[in-house]
Amino acid sequence: MSQAPTQKDIYHLDKARVRASFDRSADTYDAAAVMQKLVREEMLNRLDLVSMQPEHILDAGCGTGHASQALMQKYPQAQVISLDLAMGMLKKTQSMNISLSQRIKQTLGFNKQHLLCADIEQLPLVDASLDMVWSNLAIQWCNDLDAAFTNMHRVLRTDGLLMFSTLGPDTLKELRAASSLDGEHVHVSRFIDMHDIGDALVRAGFAAPVLDVERITLTYDDAMSVMRDLKSIGAHNATDGRSRGLQGRGFLKQISENYEHFRKDGKLPATFEVVYGHAWKPVVRPKTKIDLEAGFAPVTFHAKK
Repeated sequence: MSQAPTQKDIYHLDKARVRASFDRSADTYDAAAVMQKLVREEMLNRLDLVSMQPEHILDAGCGTGHASQALMQKYPQAQVISLDLAMGMLKKTQSMNISLSQRIKQTLGFNKQHLLCADIEQLPLVDASLDMVWSNLAIQWCNDLDAAFTNMHRVLRTDGLLMFSTLGPDTLKELRAASSLDGEHVHVSRFIDMHDIGDALVRAGFAAPVLDVERITLTYDDAMSVMRDLKSIGAHNATDGRSRGLQGRGFLKQISENYEHFRKDGKLPATFEVVYGHAWKPVVRPKTKIDLEAGFAPVTFHAKK
């Protein structure tokens, strides 16, 4: 008799596997990271609406360093800390930004680039040392979102900005449905709902978070191409409930056949539910009686069709 995966099996990640997957994919990441690039550009566009000149920025989950480079160019007076769990990604970030950093160092007299191999859930940074925390499609790899947001709140200065994107539960819904023939294991990572993310931000102490969601659909010729792209960007299934053995050709063939039910206009879709969020670290003020009775802070949600 098969046993359904538990909540821990579904959501808890093996961080050693996450790190190893991104280490291995450092050289193939950029060629396959189409959706990541779209989301990064959208986040940069949104940053144009923010009136601030940060001096110290954390790129939390920097990947191969494209956002770190963009932030250094956008804020030439700021120092950017590029943080990632995987050393392979940091080496790519270093090689990408070295020429830019040298040019800025010659102009401004200091080195803007700092590399840090660490976990977002345990930031090894001084309290109130940053003006902005930026994180593009990284916090979905956290096991404890409360710990991640609490750490980000801790390292931000008063009036500091957190800007992030992450993945919602509809991400890869087609692949998840196609692989559901095996009810004993988790074959596609699961992601947290936007409203739960908002609640976590409030618990961490952020002021009036704003979140919205959009869906990006990439198209492929076949199911194996979807899985190859996921492998290229290091997005392996790292849940505790994954199968620990090798999947045979029969299983992959069945996934491919099941995925065909989603074919439209000659292509197979791969849906990504992207959650965007930003919030500020507020000035600490004494709690009023109304605050204590309410016990919550407002969260603004916007849903794109």
